[in-house]
Amino acid sequence: MTARVERLVTSGQFTLDGGTWDVDNNVWLVGDDHEVVVIDAAHDVDAIVDAVGDRRLKAIVCTHAHNDHVNAAPALADRTGAVIWLHHDDLPLWKQTHPGREPGAGLLDGQVIEAAGADLRVLHTPGHAPGAVCLYDPGLGVVFTGDTLFQGGPGATGRSYSDFPTIIASIRDRLLTLPPETKVLTGHGDPTTIGAEAPHLEEWIARGH
Repeated sequence: MTARVERLVTSGQFTLDGGTWDVDNNVWLVGDDHEVVVIDAAHDVDAIVDAVGDRRLKAIVCTHAHNDHVNAAPALADRTGAVIWLHHDDLPLWKQTHPGREPGAGLLDGQVIEAAGADLRVLHTPGHAPGAVCLYDPGLGVVFTGDTLFQGGPGATGRSYSDFPTIIASIRDRLLTLPPETKVLTGHGDPTTIGAEAPHLEEWIARGH
């Protein structure tokens, strides 16, 4: 059975630098009827457990460690036995949300996470956060970008641990080099494609945010 992508939207709050905002997050599930990977366990562990169902959860992958992307990860790990994967450069952000808990394993650039025939290749794309990663599956023709690239431009870089020139370099060098038909599945909001976003790089640079 070929791997498929499922989208679950959960709601909660994003908190950083003393501010709090209401947000809706995309939780992505990649797998088949037997096993699955969860990308960004956000807000609602019960809803995620229901979406996983009776499938084996192979991994909980964090695109970055802002609280709204990882706040349900430990509870999901505890209930399923799955390992939490996070790039080590995001440990300072992780510890703001989970000071007494370590993620289970460290993501490395170029690493491949497999589930149900899907091959999710880790692309380290710092800028929105130091340890931000995207997950590219050429077979499925998708890239999961977390908060690095959205429909309409880069993720936010106005808060701690973020940097605009760095996110621009990540997008230019790691994402816009992917095939233009690649579907961009984001951490919030609607999907786009590499081809739809690539022509706007210079506009984003001129805008500076």
